[in-house]
This record gives sequence, structure tokens and C-alpha cells, in this order.
Amino acid sequence: MGYRFAVMSGIFLLLFSSGCATTRSESAPAVVKRTQMQMGTLVTITSVASDRRRAQDAASAGFQEIHRLEELLSTWIATSELSQVNAAAGRDAVMLSRDTMKVLEASLEMARLTEGGFNILVGPAVEAWSVLDRQHIPSDAVLQAVRPLTELRSLHLNVAERTVYLAKPGMRVDVGGIGKGFAADMAVAAMQAAGATAGVVALSGDIRTFGRLPGGMKFPFGVRHPRHEEAVLAFIELQDEAISTAGDYERYFERDGVRYHHILDPITLQPARDCQSVTVVARDGLTADGLDTGIFVMGRERGLALVERLPGVGAMIVDRDGKVWVSSYLKGRVRMNDGIE
Repeated sequence: MGYRFAVMSGIFLLLFSSGCATTRSESAPAVVKRTQMQMGTLVTITSVASDRRRAQDAASAGFQEIHRLEELLSTWIATSELSQVNAAAGRDAVMLSRDTMKVLEASLEMARLTEGGFNILVGPAVEAWSVLDRQHIPSDAVLQAVRPLTELRSLHLNVAERTVYLAKPGMRVDVGGIGKGFAADMAVAAMQAAGATAGVVALSGDIRTFGRLPGGMKFPFGVRHPRHEEAVLAFIELQDEAISTAGDYERYFERDGVRYHHILDPITLQPARDCQSVTVVARDGLTADGLDTGIFVMGRERGLALVERLPGVGAMIVDRDGKVWVSSYLKGRVRMNDGIE
């Protein structure tokens, strides 16, 4: 039985070519796969349930939950909670929903774990680089001017009152590096409540799985090679886990033989240089999504040391020279693609 690929920005979901849209046997579980554009990316949900209607309803519940969270977290929506936070920077504290507060609390914890490698305030520096639009290399003076806007000590969370305050005008919160993982977690919970027994929620490269495919198979994935587009570097199977990849190949430009990409080191405000890609497997999407970027910035040595301290977390890192490193949690689970040099 062959496979077909569903490409998800760094991760390939390998689905049976015999038909994942729905199973043919009425006695077997139904498998439904649907795709929508949400959170600025293609969202693909695979839903497994006792019958087709229940599988469809569960997929719909997953999409509805992602849409609800987009209304809270997207900085492209003027009425979202985070847009209100950014508009009030330097003036007022803003009251948040429990979900938005949870994402911000998790973001600060990720910043602590990754020694500042993960930073939800780095947006002004990313904009100064404008990797996709202007392909601009900003001057040191420009980066130093925006640096005060990226300092996490100027973000004040009041958990008891459920408020957040950005101390300086021009500061901006952007949870694009962790919000999709959280949305995948919440969509999975909604699908399970609607009767799904297994499934996959994939927001581009941020993916959460639960249960198993009909027949007892885990969900198989391929990890993209960072230097060979659409080629699989390695294979891994997941059950009740999340996987997320950060790479220097998604948004970048090259000049004089140097690759400039969108993953900035919040300390230097320059593109992080020690890795080509970082893939993290964890028990939840919030953790996997936050850690992949933070570890990319930390670099191979410190990143692997961090992962080894975290229970239920593993990483596969392709370093600056293209060498692959696999943490102990994933040893024996990652199968390299021998056909790729």
C-alpha cells in the first residue's frame, strides 16, 4: 500500500493512497480529511470516528475552535485581543480572556527555558529586516533603535487580574511562533468532545496528533530536508504527540552567498546561524511550537542540552553544516531517508 504526501511547511504527513477521505467499509471507522485557510495558513484536519457523519462533525468542531482562537490572537484582525494590547502599548493595560492569557504565560515560560531565544516581542526587528518584501539588511543604528521594543522586561502580565501591559509605545506582541501549536491543542480537544477517536490537526508545520489510524497504525510523518525542497530527510511516527519544525528555508533571501532568514536571535537581532532546521516532538503543540524556534536560536549544543532536561520532549537538529543530531527521546524512532545525500 503506497503513500501520498501532504506537504506542511517542514513536515510531510504520509497518508495512505488507498483513500483517506473516507473508508469504504461501513463497519470500519471513517476517516475524513479537510483543508481550510485559517490563521494565515492552510489548516488540514484529519478526523477518525465511528462513522462518517461523526468524523465530519469533529472536523468542523476543530475548525470552529481554530477560528475562535484566531479572533483572539491574530494581530491581522484589528478587533482581536492582541491587536488591542498592541494599540494600547505605552498607555493602558488590557484585560484578556483565559486562553490569551494562557498563551502569553506559556510564551514567557518558553523565553525562560530557551534563555531568551524565544521572544514574542521581536516583531519590530523582523519588520526592519523585511525578509520577504524589501529583502533589506538593516543598519546597526536601525536595529539599536528598535531594540528597546523587544525587551521582555517591558511586558507586564498580571495573572490575578488577567491583564497585560506593554510599557513602551511601539511595542508589539506577536504569538505566531507559539499560537498555532496552542490552536492545534485546542482543536484536538474540540474534536474529541465531538466524538473523534483519532486525528491530526496541522497548521502548516505545527501539528498535533491523537489516537491511531484504523488498523492500529500510528500517524507517519516525514521531516523536510532543509536544503532539498520537498525531499524527506527523515521519517517518524506519532501517537498523542505534537511535532513542529523551524527552519531557515521558509522565509529568506540570499546576498553575496549569505542566507538572511526570518528567525532572529533576540540578543543580536541578526538571523540565528547555528542551525538549518529544528524539529521538536512533545506531548502538546504549545510546547513543540514554542521550543522549535527557541532551540533554533540557542543552537545545537545548548538546544540539545535543554531538550534532554525536559520530560516527553525530543528534537532533531540539522546544524549549520548539515549534520543531523537526534536527542535521546527520539533515538530509535527517527528513521533517516537513505536516498537523500
